[in-house]
Amino acid sequence: MADSSSTPFLPISQSADQLEPPKHLPVPSLDDNFERYIGDFGWAQFLQAFLVSFAWVFDAQQTFISVFTDAEPSWHCSTAYQPPAAADDLCASASDVCRLPKGSWSWDRPADISIISEWNLACAGSIIKSLPASSFFMGCMIGGIVLATFADSSLGRKNMLLVSCLLMSAVGSLTIFSPNVWIYSGLRFLCGFGRATIGTCALVLSAELVGKRWRCQVGVIGFFLFTLGFLSLPVIAYLNRDSSWRYLYLWTSVPGLLYCFLVRFLVRESPRWLMVKGRKEEAVATLKSIGTVNNSSFTLSFSGLLVFEEAETTTDLHLYSVIGILMEKRWALRRLSAIMSVGFGVGMVYYGMPLALGNLPFNLYWNVTLNALSEVPASLIAFFCMERLDRKSCVLGFTVTSGVCSIMCVVVGEEWESVKIWLELISFFCTCTAFEILLIYTIELFPTTVRNSAMAMVRQALVFGGVFCPVIVAMGRGNGYLSYGIFGAVIISCAMFVGCLPETRGERLCDTMEEEENKQMRVTDSGSSLTLGLGHP
Repeated sequence: MADSSSTPFLPISQSADQLEPPKHLPVPSLDDNFERYIGDFGWAQFLQAFLVSFAWVFDAQQTFISVFTDAEPSWHCSTAYQPPAAADDLCASASDVCRLPKGSWSWDRPADISIISEWNLACAGSIIKSLPASSFFMGCMIGGIVLATFADSSLGRKNMLLVSCLLMSAVGSLTIFSPNVWIYSGLRFLCGFGRATIGTCALVLSAELVGKRWRCQVGVIGFFLFTLGFLSLPVIAYLNRDSSWRYLYLWTSVPGLLYCFLVRFLVRESPRWLMVKGRKEEAVATLKSIGTVNNSSFTLSFSGLLVFEEAETTTDLHLYSVIGILMEKRWALRRLSAIMSVGFGVGMVYYGMPLALGNLPFNLYWNVTLNALSEVPASLIAFFCMERLDRKSCVLGFTVTSGVCSIMCVVVGEEWESVKIWLELISFFCTCTAFEILLIYTIELFPTTVRNSAMAMVRQALVFGGVFCPVIVAMGRGNGYLSYGIFGAVIISCAMFVGCLPETRGERLCDTMEEEENKQMRVTDSGSSLTLGLGHP
């Protein structure tokens, strides 16, 4: 750690010569100084990280709510228009209501429990049935593109999180009044548009509030809360199983609106982002409020501090200029392309498997509950792996395992139905673990000035995979496991791009593109020196 002569926080009363950082010593990064002044982790940081990460609860609910609201309800043959014997013959000869005469069948429960039964979509094409869910993921994509760089440029992490949660929850509340599938799909698009940056902002903001030793642990808090949101859905749906699907949106959207007030008044902005944007007094005030170290330098007047940071040269970045920077740097473009390719495969399986649960011959509530519960050990395993194993090995191992199990769901015969559900659970568990490690991996691959934008683009790759899921699931309703074969082939193919990425385990976070390049040069020089040393004993 740098000594007092090289610390970046100095009183303004010193002379100009004293303000110059020593030439022979490197200027400490933000990571080094945060470690020094706020410590690794404290209760103030924990509460901030928990409150920020709680947005994942509402994110999960809106992401998977269509599993219940858009499900095709069970039906039975009706004897109102024909003798019982004829009804029995029809039930035996047809498993699809579209093959039965009108009036010869009816839904087991009230028609308004699902959009399929309320709006008579049972015999509609797969495109119409999957339109609401596909619209949601398409909204996530468009929202991610439009909103991607606001958190890095003008709004910041906190305000972007607030705007996203507010838009998602408000549109979710309006969805209650949908009169038809077209309006419903449009509102789902807007909901996805607002939801697009919630996970990105929550993960990046919580990670930037703590030291690097606790970065992975804080990320896991968000994943646990996402699991909690996912797990709450089958509970809410079961309690409202004979009520309108509109109540699901009511019980999941109104709490989200209340949460927005907590974010507005209790959450602090990222001190790293404030420092990079030149808002030094606000950054130091935030550091003082969440710091755990009783450092004497904290007794200084925070309004009279100067900061020597290479990041100052990037404070005037315009909207989308960060994307241009990522594209201009060859190493950044290679990393971004590879991680987005992996994200596409992970996203297709992660979002597709829960949607496909309605196609399986099992109880939907139990299926969703088991899949949601599988995210709990996935978070624990992800925590363990990120602490002790390389990022590349973990992502590759879990994605390939997920793909193999998904394909096995198709290969195993019909007489092994119980085995298939376990294969599906293992596949989804591995995908969840890879999903969580992938997001932490992305944070470590890119510097502060472009981190939120890079994370947003990776999440767009994840939801881009989700765009195709509803169509694949709708096409597989005749053969419930057919879609799992497609999921497995895609995720294995995309996993191969992990080999194009560097390892980041144990590395400190960089703040600027130049700092990241210098770090890579040092790694390359060290590798070259080691090779020369081995070659010339």
